[in-house]
Amino acid sequence: MATARPLGRTETDAVPVKAGGRWTRPRLRREIPHGNRRGVAARVWTQRSAYVFLLPGMLIFSVFTLAALIFAVYLTFHRWSIIEPDRPFVGLDNYRDMIQDERFTGSVLNTIYFSGASVPLSMAIGLLLALLLNLPLRLRGLFRAAFYLPVVTPFVVSAILWKWLYNGDYGLFNHYLLQAHLIDAPLLWLSDKNLAMPAVILMSVWAGTGFSMVVYLAGLQAIPDELYESARIDGAGVWQRLRYITIPMLRPTTLFLAVMGIISSLQVFTQIFVMTSGGPVNKTTTMVYYMYLWAFKYFDMGYASTLAFALFLMLLAFTALQLRLMRQGFDA
Repeated sequence: MATARPLGRTETDAVPVKAGGRWTRPRLRREIPHGNRRGVAARVWTQRSAYVFLLPGMLIFSVFTLAALIFAVYLTFHRWSIIEPDRPFVGLDNYRDMIQDERFTGSVLNTIYFSGASVPLSMAIGLLLALLLNLPLRLRGLFRAAFYLPVVTPFVVSAILWKWLYNGDYGLFNHYLLQAHLIDAPLLWLSDKNLAMPAVILMSVWAGTGFSMVVYLAGLQAIPDELYESARIDGAGVWQRLRYITIPMLRPTTLFLAVMGIISSLQVFTQIFVMTSGGPVNKTTTMVYYMYLWAFKYFDMGYASTLAFALFLMLLAFTALQLRLMRQGFDA
């Protein structure tokens, strides 16, 4: 009874042969099944139903993302005003203007200031709340929902609410500070160049702490109880368990929150737009708000696109940093 020849390598293929006075081993041959010789078009046709389902998403991505990105690159090389018919090609002038633009430099510094203050505060307060609400307390579910409520509240609503709280005439902050005799005159929270950015940061910390709390709670509940039990048996106190077990085990969670918080804070816009409009004297003008001014106030889409690509490069750098830090955090 004839047997089918096996596909791929065989023992006889590897037998050395003598050629030209030297023993050589012939190259191993792999037979390709007939089914794999079909072209790309045939494979696409056999999987046509999958491609039909992918087609709407691919079309939406191509039109609204890929085409828009290519057009934005095109805009950076033009002085493109939406109210003037003349849109000349300027080459790299927009990039040179951006490098020499002092207001753009100031917006970058303001964004870094905002990120450097709001992200650590949100994470620290979120960790503290998570540690407290991870304890077997009564009504802790209610407290968790209450602290998470600002996260699901629309940012515009939160910004308007805090703008009322900061009001110099009838704001609650000035009212209680005056009642406690901590200040002698109402503070102009959003009009003072030294108080405007801290006021916006305080509002942002209030709005973002709930997210850090929930993520830290998930990290705390993933830590095995056996580690704490072993530490108690060895005589470790509360601070020792926090320092040597909780914080090290939360390292991946902390890295995730830090990088995601920085990426999000670099795109801060809503609270600036609603509360301060970039003032006073550009002390709260961030990169995204400065981009908005050039696009929809000065109507120069070319320069606004150039600013957008500068922000894109910063986000790209932080994304690469995120991947590297998270890889190191999980490998540790």
